[in-house]
Amino acid sequence: MTEHIKLFIPGPIEVRDSILQAQTTPMIGHRGKPFEQLFASVQRKLRLVFYTSKRVLVSTSSGTGLWEGAARNCVSDDPQRGVLAGVCGAFSERWADVCARNGKHVTTVTVDAGKAIKPDMIRDAIKARNEPFDAIAIVHNETSTGIMNPLADIVAVVKELSPETLILVDAVSSLAGVKVDFDGLGLDVVLTSSQKCFGLPPGLAFAAVSDRVLERARTIKNRGYYFDFIELDKFLQKNNTPATPAISLLYALDRQLDDMLAEGLDARFSRHARLAGLTRQWAASQGFALFPEPGYESATVTCVSNTRGIEVSALNKYLATRHLHISDGYGALKGKTFRIAHMADLTEADMQELFSAMNDFLH
Repeated sequence: MTEHIKLFIPGPIEVRDSILQAQTTPMIGHRGKPFEQLFASVQRKLRLVFYTSKRVLVSTSSGTGLWEGAARNCVSDDPQRGVLAGVCGAFSERWADVCARNGKHVTTVTVDAGKAIKPDMIRDAIKARNEPFDAIAIVHNETSTGIMNPLADIVAVVKELSPETLILVDAVSSLAGVKVDFDGLGLDVVLTSSQKCFGLPPGLAFAAVSDRVLERARTIKNRGYYFDFIELDKFLQKNNTPATPAISLLYALDRQLDDMLAEGLDARFSRHARLAGLTRQWAASQGFALFPEPGYESATVTCVSNTRGIEVSALNKYLATRHLHISDGYGALKGKTFRIAHMADLTEADMQELFSAMNDFLH
């Protein structure tokens, strides 16, 4: 075992010891009453975090699995309809690719890295069609560029021009760090993962799913099995899952949801906003620019332009001596940017510890 390195990367994020310890709860069978009670407890609390009275499906997978589930359950094979995908970075591009690999016709609205998807772009794409899209796929928070897309404004356009279009949202690196009001916005799928703002180890993914989605899914033949929303919902009604779940992670989730609700969701969102502000202030004070266009910066991960031309790998090598770690730029942005996550259970004291160490390296 190596000495612990505190993570300031956008997943897997730092996990508190009490949450790690919750995974050591003795094992139970997943077809008995104790598991049903655990699952019911988790389900009730997840609905509060998603701001929904609807179901929240639980998958033993990464969020990528639920990308595939959303494509298979929400989009028909009709090439005249298909899915409209907003592409503003590596992960939104990958979700569009996942849709295509599942045989769905994909139309993209693409912007340069560092730019956000604007409502007028979606308006133009919808108006250019004779037939409505089956669905629109939007990444709320693009982790590769530190962009937070204007979700509510995009949703308003879709509902105005194409109310039958299902609205699919990847909130992998935003949900539980900012408010995503599933019922209030009238969304159809909002998916996320355990290893981001939930402050858990990787291995679980969650998706709030509307009644409209299940109605659509029943008309689609080849939904597969593992990510079949109809199958997942059928078992959810019995407080269970179709396949063997990650029981230890569910114990950790149950404990973490208690802690999140005890903190208060509004307080949690405010803390994330404060940490984002501190990180942006630090970057400016050290002569760095922010990579995202102004007004669309993420509240959970800050992507910093490497305007000073530092060697990010050397920075991380130094930070390792202080038991800290940040993230290099993603893909083509490696070396050109670096990313500092401020999500889950990180505090102002954690961020100041990181800034102090980075200042020592820079000076």
